[in-house]
Amino acid sequence: MITTVLPAVLTTVAVLTGMAAVGAPIGWPAITMGILLGGLLVARRRWPVGVLLMSAVVLIAFQGAGLFEGGWVWPLTVAAYTVAAAGRTRWAIGVGLFLLVYALAWDWAVTNGSPARALAAGGAETLWLALVLAIGNARHLQARWRAQLEQAREADARRRLAEQRLEISREVHDIVAHTLAVVGVHLNVAADALEESPEETREALRTAMDVRGKAMADLRSLIGVLRIDGDTAPQPDLGDIAALAAAAGATGLSVDLHEEGDSATVTGPQAVAAHRLVQESLTNAIKHANATHVSVRLRYTSAAVTVEVIDDGRGAPVPAEGHGLTGMRERVTALGGTLSIEGSGGFAVRASIPLGT
Repeated sequence: MITTVLPAVLTTVAVLTGMAAVGAPIGWPAITMGILLGGLLVARRRWPVGVLLMSAVVLIAFQGAGLFEGGWVWPLTVAAYTVAAAGRTRWAIGVGLFLLVYALAWDWAVTNGSPARALAAGGAETLWLALVLAIGNARHLQARWRAQLEQAREADARRRLAEQRLEISREVHDIVAHTLAVVGVHLNVAADALEESPEETREALRTAMDVRGKAMADLRSLIGVLRIDGDTAPQPDLGDIAALAAAAGATGLSVDLHEEGDSATVTGPQAVAAHRLVQESLTNAIKHANATHVSVRLRYTSAAVTVEVIDDGRGAPVPAEGHGLTGMRERVTALGGTLSIEGSGGFAVRASIPLGT
């Protein structure tokens, strides 16, 4: 409210002050003109160009009637600034130049003023107009820059949110898919051995419960990371791969795990990615490949970690890209690595993940 009324009041006062400065009498005509110019400014933000044009008409009318002698441009300072700040600088320049040319013609043709006096007055008002428009245009550029910056921040926030949602979906898929695959195998074993071998049934159920408990712990860890006030539990790493192999082996699948190099050199997202690659590959071997043997090889160097998982199950020339394979590819690509998936003569996953990314 104040920012709307204050410029109107100041303009009215400035008009009367300008007339007093040039020695012109201050009467009802001057007061009326000041009120009109000030009142129009109340609507300057909604109709900036319209207010400037109407203000110019009022100024020309009062000047032409001999009721105002205080100047041709400065009474429109606020209106011209508002137009420039709104990004309509060409309108402000056009109206300002029209008034300056009109003022020169008026002084020469009507008031018979000297050319030197007319040029001096016009030059001063030209400088004032240029200053006002420069400040208004600078304000417009600043506002536009802030808007662009805010848009960039919003776009970056949306991008980060999309990346987080994608990462969460991959984590949930890897945990749930592996757990259901292993638990499903053990439940089938328990169902088949329920009458003939109660001990084997109990062992299969205990293994299924252990795998289910590990999955629940992983999900709680993931949810804890997402909660603002939750504990950030550690992510799975290379040390858990042996447990993955053991859990897969408990389903009857023969798993050969071979590691070369020092796994301590691989930490952070590279270790999580390698763990998830092995987990998803073992899940596929159990659920889809009908494999009996899986070879898991990991090689750690100072430059990269290499993961190779090959099973002897049914392969497909072109493996179908489901959530699991897509998730593996996204994990490796996000870290700047390479991934190849082959289905001919079995299922083979080979990945190289650079360190320090």
